[in-house]
Amino acid sequence: MAKSIGIFDSGYGGLTILEGIRHRMPDYDYIYLGDNARAPYGTRSFDVVHEFTLQAVKRLFAMGCPLVILGCNTASAKALRSIQQNYLPTNAPDRRVLGVIRPTAEVVGTMSRTGHIGVLATEGTINSQSYNLEIEKLYPSCTVVGQACPMWVPLVECGEYDKPGADYFVRDSLQKLLHQDPLIDTIILGCTHFPLLLPKIEQQLAQLSTRNPQPSTLNSQPSTLTPQPSTIKLIPQGQYIATSLEDYLRRHPDMDQRLSRGGTCQYLTTESATKFRESAALFLHEEVNVQHITLN
Repeated sequence: MAKSIGIFDSGYGGLTILEGIRHRMPDYDYIYLGDNARAPYGTRSFDVVHEFTLQAVKRLFAMGCPLVILGCNTASAKALRSIQQNYLPTNAPDRRVLGVIRPTAEVVGTMSRTGHIGVLATEGTINSQSYNLEIEKLYPSCTVVGQACPMWVPLVECGEYDKPGADYFVRDSLQKLLHQDPLIDTIILGCTHFPLLLPKIEQQLAQLSTRNPQPSTLNSQPSTLTPQPSTIKLIPQGQYIATSLEDYLRRHPDMDQRLSRGGTCQYLTTESATKFRESAALFLHEEVNVQHITLN
């Protein structure tokens, strides 16, 4: 049995994490599990998200994965810590489960010039305050504000993310975020679906800049000026999670040695295999073989 790296997501968004990791670490074996039948997780309670996530982790462990990545921000926010602290020590002390919030928090504080950081994510991730807590723990001087984007995941999963109808919802969330804190110069895309909306986000930020021109700098110091939306840094997570995982395995050679290297990737879904294949093409731009499973 291959000792694969397991990657779990509530839906399809974690495929952006998988793609980033496989691009950087192509030699390893991977198993991707999407709980698509019960997605989205964003509005579910902490207890339900924990229960569903633990079921997925157990399944990946049973399939031989020594290491599981929660490629889902909601699962990372609502279930990761409890699984690490309460389940693993007693039930799987030789296995590891990692999330996507901490690695993102580690890099974002070094990218912001103003120290004002925005987070766009699902309702569940925003309400958990996980990004606020992690970033403020690492960078106490930073200010973090979040904005829930309840329509963004449905736009992606319905294939409407690049259509004109998405413009309103993207612009509305960006305006609400920047209204909370006009000094934001760095925005985390805190949901793995959101990178597919990146062209729309960049377009709307550029349009917001033309409507809100920078004031004259003749009598102003650069440090006091409000950042223009078009200059805001956007942080999709895939590449940073991949870099963080590579660093983790370098620091934990015992885990790295346990992982098999056959360059394979297996896909599992709790939804229709046909539907998964069609939707996965939006994220991976390739045909995949997928197996239907149930979780309980």
